[in-house]
Amino acid sequence: MRLNTSPNVAKRFHVGHLRSTIIGNFIANLKEALGHQVTRINYLGDWGMQFGLLGTGFQLFGYEEKLQSNPLQHLFEVYVQVNKEAADDKSIAELAHEFFQRLELGDTQALALWQKFRALSIEEYVRIYKRLGVHFDEYSGESFYREKSQEVLQLLDSKGLLQKTIKGTAVVDLSRNGDPSICTVRRSDGTSLYATRDLAAAIDRMDKYNFDTMIYVTDKGQKRHFQQVFQILQMMGYDWAERCRHVPFGVVQGMKTRRGDVTFLEDVLNEIQLRMLQNMAFTKTTRELESPRETAERVGLAALIIQDFRGLLLSDYQFSWDRALQSRGDTGVFLQYTHARLHSLEETFGCGYLNDFNPACLQEPQSVLILQHLLRFDEVLYRSSQDLQPRHIVSYLLTLSHLAAVAHKTLHVKDSPPEVAGARLHLFRAVRSVLASGMKLLGITPVCRM
Repeated sequence: MRLNTSPNVAKRFHVGHLRSTIIGNFIANLKEALGHQVTRINYLGDWGMQFGLLGTGFQLFGYEEKLQSNPLQHLFEVYVQVNKEAADDKSIAELAHEFFQRLELGDTQALALWQKFRALSIEEYVRIYKRLGVHFDEYSGESFYREKSQEVLQLLDSKGLLQKTIKGTAVVDLSRNGDPSICTVRRSDGTSLYATRDLAAAIDRMDKYNFDTMIYVTDKGQKRHFQQVFQILQMMGYDWAERCRHVPFGVVQGMKTRRGDVTFLEDVLNEIQLRMLQNMAFTKTTRELESPRETAERVGLAALIIQDFRGLLLSDYQFSWDRALQSRGDTGVFLQYTHARLHSLEETFGCGYLNDFNPACLQEPQSVLILQHLLRFDEVLYRSSQDLQPRHIVSYLLTLSHLAAVAHKTLHVKDSPPEVAGARLHLFRAVRSVLASGMKLLGITPVCRM
């Protein structure tokens, strides 16, 4: 199985990319846990007309020293400025068009500038992915398929699927496939489009990986695009196109930092770290932490992920810091707190009681409820693997945490007979173990103290 999730090169890591990254990471974790071999590919938006604009913009407004000191911030500023200028001045739009044509034709100077933008961007992304606890097996990109997309066009032509329009563009008519639309696959100047490169990429990945399933994780605005790409692949005679799957997701609204509307993911990560540190400062255990910043970031990320994963991925949702960072209720903070509390219980009593285990001592209704819930874990994983929705696991873990919180108050380990204490400790350890496994699947690193 292979999976892709993609930011655009030469643009700072936008909060809009947070969802594709954490959803892709969850699906990959889940499939791996269920025994599949997964290749995690970050398919970068590193080609296309935006590079014509960016290359032209940098030649007009860019500064080499600014590019070296804060690359993506500077490229972002250049991109905003050139878009503004191009809207008012047609000659800039023409220059951008020429620059992209030079790229497609392999012009050395244009390619050197593009290569620099790409390398600086990936460096920045790797750093941010590390903070998110995400890794990729391969960094691929649209640029890799600029030549192969020409082969795809020739293949479409040889199969009689390519039609030329009066404007000089080339399209594929999908009506014979029951779809009353057309998909443009080549511009009038001969340059490739997003769809052409996606066709080339899919064919290349099948040759390279011979996958059982290929999963694309992108926002729901691209739903139509992927429907068309998969249809064209089938029209070309590739039966495996049926095994390509698009997982669409909605938009996050209202993500603001204290400075106002937020655009960049790093600002969000810094904000969750700061807010969690402030919240943790009120608890006496925080002073004993070896690395409070790292703990704050892990707990904050759990808050972010749980708020994101509680509903259907396709739904838009309104982000709320206050709701996400509550320590009680259905939040990631509550999951982390429960895990840390159970870990502390094991540390305190583990040595004395974990040798004894008589399950007959777990007769209380609270123990039975927990045991029954633990038995459902496999079923929940199976359900999530079918529809690729994390909400089943989130709901399961939150219920488990609430059951554990009640049990912690009533099923005492301290001052109980050794046999009873041992059985209860084993029960709590099983809860903590399943909680940790579930959180890791969701992309959350469990904390042992907070």
